[in-house]
Amino acid sequence: MLLKSSGIPAMPSIFDDFFRDWSLSNYSDTNTTLPAVNIKENENEFTVEVAVPGMSKDDFKINLNNNVLTISSEKTVENEENNDKYTRKEYSYQSFERSFNLPKNIVESDQISAAYKNGELKITIPKKEEAKPTPPKLIEIQ
Repeated sequence: MLLKSSGIPAMPSIFDDFFRDWSLSNYSDTNTTLPAVNIKENENEFTVEVAVPGMSKDDFKINLNNNVLTISSEKTVENEENNDKYTRKEYSYQSFERSFNLPKNIVESDQISAAYKNGELKITIPKKEEAKPTPPKLIEIQ
């Protein structure tokens, strides 16, 4: 097989691990769409933002196991309406799981934090000091 070079050096992207095909571990049990996820990176951290309106922080479970960050949720809502002539019960069940492979030796896994506000779950994943970019250094010629 002949490979053609684009002239750009092959550099693995940190995001390659984030956007890996997780089709077996990203699912919704209720045939609904998975929540939208934004992943941002700056020089100090990664931020994972998950759009999940109508939920509370107690509806989520976030686990880190062998550099795999898993966000899951299960929520059951029961509505009951009583009238003189009938009783109506409606149940709603929502469930999903999303998994992301975190870059090895780049993140401070013991300092990951999460917050839920205004329908958005925000997970902050700090980078290790040695993984942060350093400013260019001028080397003096002797």
